[in-house]
Amino acid sequence: MLIQLNGEPRPLEGDSTLTNLVESLGLTGRRIAIEVNEEIVPRSQHGQMRLNDGDRVEIVHAIGGG
Repeated sequence: MLIQLNGEPRPLEGDSTLTNLVESLGLTGRRIAIEVNEEIVPRSQHGQMRLNDGDRVEIVHAIGGG
């Protein structure tokens, strides 16, 4: 399957969730926001959110400042 991740094509293995994607990117535990097909997905739903061929995924890192 092929998704668009932050505007770039990214192949994924078969049945993937947002949690699988976050883990594969090494972002587990980081402060991020994820949007799939222009809809924000709450962190509590990342494990249930299945990705499909052609999905557009945007991941934004929260950066603190002071």
